[in-house]
Amino acid sequence: MSTFYLIRHCSATGQEPDAPLTEDGEQQALALADFFRDIPVDRIISSDYTRATASIAPLATSKQLTIETEPRLRERILSLEPRDDWFELLRHSFTDASFRVPGAESGQDATDRILSVIESLDDVNGTTVLVTHGNLLALLLQHVDNRFDFDTWRTLSNPDVYRLKVVDNSWAVERVWSVPACG
Repeated sequence: MSTFYLIRHCSATGQEPDAPLTEDGEQQALALADFFRDIPVDRIISSDYTRATASIAPLATSKQLTIETEPRLRERILSLEPRDDWFELLRHSFTDASFRVPGAESGQDATDRILSVIESLDDVNGTTVLVTHGNLLALLLQHVDNRFDFDTWRTLSNPDVYRLKVVDNSWAVERVWSVPACG
């Protein structure tokens, strides 16, 4: 059996690849490490964006594990240019997985990308933590259980944690995080 903890990064100062965590985000990263204190973790794989690796750094330190970076866990590219209508584009992409803005990723492209990470690891027994971004996480959740949708994305917290268990090609997912108060 493979168990994956799917983590959305902590609060960050922006969307750029090198955007650092906010002060609250740094506290959230410590809370994540505390959450995993009694949970065995064999491996940590993260998006290579700063906000993702910084979110999981305290856990890696406490478990004495190396953070492996994986570009396939980066956030989905919804558009190559800033758009005022990005929210509606994103909503539409959850109902039409093939929809894409020219030059960007469709929901299906992004789902296939994150699935390729999990499928490369699903024959490994143990517990793997995967750190990614909100849109990519929501698309994976929708793939596993179609009750997850655009509104799921809207209600994701920073951070957020879901446990995905894979047993004999059967996947089950559940949310296991509730946002602790910071400060």
